[in-house]
Amino acid sequence: MTDYLELPERLYYDNFGGNITAFIEAAYRIFKKDFVTNHPNVDGKPIRMKKYPLVNEMEYTFYHITHEGTDEDNRFPVISRMECIPFPRPMVDNINHPYLKVWMNTRKGKDRMLIYHEAEEYLVVLEIRQDYALLWTAYPIERQHTKVKLLKEYEDYKKARTA
Repeated sequence: MTDYLELPERLYYDNFGGNITAFIEAAYRIFKKDFVTNHPNVDGKPIRMKKYPLVNEMEYTFYHITHEGTDEDNRFPVISRMECIPFPRPMVDNINHPYLKVWMNTRKGKDRMLIYHEAEEYLVVLEIRQDYALLWTAYPIERQHTKVKLLKEYEDYKKARTA
């Protein structure tokens, strides 16, 4: 069994007494500390984010990670996404940890690095560019068929690399 990678405790909505505004602000403070104030890197490339358009004075990437919806202009906050906001930075910082499943894929002609923490069922996606990596998205994997698909993609990637 590979050493387990412990992640920080979730930011529980229940601890905010139903105050969604306070909860979003707390989630944003974590995101800001982890990705705006302090700049991580991966494989020697700085990780950047999509800042604009600002949504309620917060970087667009935060909005994208913590909200969902089919129309980017009409996304809604998702509690489970915000509760996991402490996870992306330590996953990126520990990208070489043997517990994490890390692989590359191509979506819409863009090279992506996927970082998956199986026990927490959480995925971070970075778009790899020439001089930097873009924090594309991060979210909990809540559907069994998505978990199966991700794990198959990871195993196929590993097989292709050893062939």
